[in-house]
Amino acid sequence: MKLNNSKTLLLFAATITFFSCTKETDDVITKPDTQNPVSNTVFNSINDIPNLTELSGTELPTKISSNTKLVASKTYQLNGPVVVKSGAVLAIEAGTTIKAKYGTTDVYIAVERGGKIFARGNAFAPIRFTSSNPTPTVGDWGGLSIAGNAENNAGADVTSEVAGILYGGTTNDDYSGELNYVILEYTGARINGEQEFNGLSLYSVGSKTVLKNIVIRNGADDGIEFFGGNVDVENLFCQNIADDMFDFTQGYTGTVTNAFGVRNNGFDQKTEDPRGIEGDSNDSDASAKPISRPTFNNVTILNLNTTTPLKAGAEIRRGTQATINNILFAAVPNASFGNRIDTDDSKGNGEVVLSGAYAQGNVGSDKVGGTITGSVTDTTDGIMVSGNTVTSKAGVGADLTKFAWSNPVFWVGN
Repeated sequence: MKLNNSKTLLLFAATITFFSCTKETDDVITKPDTQNPVSNTVFNSINDIPNLTELSGTELPTKISSNTKLVASKTYQLNGPVVVKSGAVLAIEAGTTIKAKYGTTDVYIAVERGGKIFARGNAFAPIRFTSSNPTPTVGDWGGLSIAGNAENNAGADVTSEVAGILYGGTTNDDYSGELNYVILEYTGARINGEQEFNGLSLYSVGSKTVLKNIVIRNGADDGIEFFGGNVDVENLFCQNIADDMFDFTQGYTGTVTNAFGVRNNGFDQKTEDPRGIEGDSNDSDASAKPISRPTFNNVTILNLNTTTPLKAGAEIRRGTQATINNILFAAVPNASFGNRIDTDDSKGNGEVVLSGAYAQGNVGSDKVGGTITGSVTDTTDGIMVSGNTVTSKAGVGADLTKFAWSNPVFWVGN
């Protein structure tokens, strides 16, 4: 990452970037295994997973077809596409590190419908997916893609844009496993001019899936993107994301709680329209059911970069009906946004209901197409900076202290 006009920085929030996929093959596209007795079994701990066998060696195989464990005493290599097949579980011990081969587009992990990933770290021993590059950078590898059987508004058997896995169905309480205290970084490998991995891609993932304490940083595309589904996420940190920090589409109806997104000064990788939140319901039919109706609670969208404005703090469009409770839009000290909230789009406007919204610095004005209900209050101390130390005011936006375990580093512009 380029660090311009900055000093050395301190901790306080976290970041993460995640990975995704490779080529589409017949082996990858597999129907869910509805006959498997563990297909929707919720695991309370790694010890609950039956027939779990430690992986022999340290290189992840192309296919994981049986319940497989990675242990913290080893560092693993991800050298190509890895697909967790329907009916299988990839279980990862707290403190484990997986290093992805860099410089190619087909290095990623994909979890099929009916497959699971169980990665439960803790604050002292997080699980890290990172690059093997001695000087890592954005887009070194793909990311993590998880497919489920919950509803979306694009179809029951949709093929994912990356990794070529099928997703969709009618099982809204579907269970795809757990990610907890997980760091994903240097993701976003570009497949072509139109296709690029996100840090974490969630395709019709259902409500029993557990997603908590996730850091995604230094990503070449989106930090996290939801394609339908209704999975909830708690404590989500996206830092230095070239495109959108938080993205959803295809009828996502879950809840995101305590989400902090930040672009550091000197992080100049960008798409033509980087945003804090980008929300669509359906690109081609804004009335397609289910409508994207997500809820965001306790959110901060922060720009510290003096040369790269965010296009919008939140762009809510194409039929989306969003609810946002307690959000802070902040550009500090001399950073900026183009628009604060944008609900205007030629393919269909969006609607948003705000409760407890705050603005600090030059975050632009609202671009109103669809209805924006609720008011935004100006503040001067939602985010406080001293050198490169960043702190947040309690009760205004996200709680930054929830990410101290990841030792986040900030670079603040002048």
